[in-house]
Formats: sequence, structure tokens, C-alpha cells
Amino acid sequence: MSEPRYVPDISRYVHIVEDCNVVLYWRPGCGFCAALERGLTKAGVSLEKRDIWDDLEAATFVRSVARGHETVPTVVVGGRAMVNPSVDVVLEALSAGSAIA
Repeated sequence: MSEPRYVPDISRYVHIVEDCNVVLYWRPGCGFCAALERGLTKAGVSLEKRDIWDDLEAATFVRSVARGHETVPTVVVGGRAMVNPSVDVVLEALSAGSAIA
């Protein structure tokens, strides 16, 4: 008998927001952002990138979903914001939609 497939609990990452695009909020020099972008790109995910150091609106949004902090990477998928998610968590969120190219 095979082991049940692990499905990560994303509830601690997820906050409902209005946007329905796949957006990666990042900043220059962020190794976690670069690693997440590489993993998602390798998986075929199309991303809109928003630099929180260059875009005041993006920084304000990230603070609104990260308890006042500018925690990146933050990813919005299908209207949900995930703060510092892993590639697997983002792919799990995408599995219900059609954001994978």
C-alpha cells in the first residue's frame, strides 16, 4: 500500500485579497525571492513581479498582508496572498486554477 500524498497546510500563509493574478512581490538581493522565482519559473508558472523597493503601492500591500512587515517573497494566487511560501505551497495553491502555462 502506498503512502498518502502529502498536502501542505497553507492556512497559516493565506490571507484573502482582491487581486486574482499570480503576482510575486520581491526585493533586490532577496535570496528567498530568487529561489522561489527560479522554482516557479522551472515549473512553468507565469509571474508578474512587483519590486517593493521600487513600488510604494506594492510595499503597502505586502505590509497589509504580512502584519505590518515587508516580508518577501509574498505571492498572490487566485486572490489569495501567501507570505514567504515554498514552491510546493504555491504550486498547491495553483493546482485548483489555470495559472500554470
